[in-house]
Amino acid sequence: MDRYLLCMTGASGAIYGIRLMAAISRAPGTELHLVASSWAERVVSEETGLPLSEHIARLGSSRIVRHAPDDLAAAVSSGSFRLTATVIAPCSIATAGAIAAGVVQNLVHRAGAVALKEGWPLVLVPRESPLSLVALRVLVSLKEAGAVILPASPGFYARPATIDDLVDHVVARICDTIGIEVPDAHRWKEEGEE
Repeated sequence: MDRYLLCMTGASGAIYGIRLMAAISRAPGTELHLVASSWAERVVSEETGLPLSEHIARLGSSRIVRHAPDDLAAAVSSGSFRLTATVIAPCSIATAGAIAAGVVQNLVHRAGAVALKEGWPLVLVPRESPLSLVALRVLVSLKEAGAVILPASPGFYARPATIDDLVDHVVARICDTIGIEVPDAHRWKEEGEE
């Protein structure tokens, strides 16, 4: 079974984390571990009108394991607890900065540090815009350390008609990066394809 860790921070764009949670938990042969900061919980409620616990309940998946953001003794805080990939979506620049600096103040920071030291995929999904020079340097530092920086920037070649289409495009890109098949993902067509 593939084990994935999804961390959600207080950056705007909670819908990316919620949709990714659904995609991973529905993929066959997967187990999802979830860490949401207290600010993530608040942003989920503000942006969706529902608490994160309700979004989880609506998925009805028994393959989601929640960890408290301050529980540095959680299984996912150790490299001996093997994960297929770690994704931080949405990823605040403050979280990216802490991981880049090696500062561990919570389980999200520790999860990022573990992924980097173990060499397994770490995908950060920043949504902030514009990016300051400090933020850009932080992201470059993380890229140099082995992380994938995947900004929440949807493509428009699929001619999205709804916000859901835009979100789903980014989520499909994240899933591609961590090895989860998204059967209905819109892909760029080769010449001559319908």
